[in-house]
Amino acid sequence: MWMKNTYIPLDMIFIGADLRVSSIAERTIPQSLETISSQKPSVAVLEVNAGTVRRLGLKVGDRVKSAFLGGG
Repeated sequence: MWMKNTYIPLDMIFIGADLRVSSIAERTIPQSLETISSQKPSVAVLEVNAGTVRRLGLKVGDRVKSAFLGGG
């Protein structure tokens, strides 16, 4: 992924097939062409405003609940 057409910094929460956070990229740089990828296999990514991961205390291994991905 990249931030080419994104104008605000984001936190990216990568989600694995087991519905756990597999990797996190915090405070990505707007309009950057640098590739942002998960450190582990993932099936989805949730993009939220920069600072959300820290504010909520999210960490790798946390469980995700999603009607879209299954699991509630």
